[in-house]
Amino acid sequence: MSDIPTTTQGGSGETHGIGWNDAAELHKCADGGGLFHRLKTIRRGTLAELISFVLSLPDDQQGDYAIQKEGDHQLRIGEIRGLSRRPDFPTRHH
Repeated sequence: MSDIPTTTQGGSGETHGIGWNDAAELHKCADGGGLFHRLKTIRRGTLAELISFVLSLPDDQQGDYAIQKEGDHQLRIGEIRGLSRRPDFPTRHH
């Protein structure tokens, strides 16, 4: 069972128990940011590691990536940025 919410932009519901160490895959959109129907897996790691990686990219490239979390939940840049701002996000800096 996935512990990531199914809504990406709701924002009003509190999200508990994010699986920061859950297995995830980083995908680059084959068409440079359009529909995410032809994704290529380019990296595997934990959810937290992949969020940090995407946010380490230049701002204008971040939207070209999506994270596929175990449990078949796909995170796009808005949700990736939102999760990175959570007080419980495991980060080494900031």
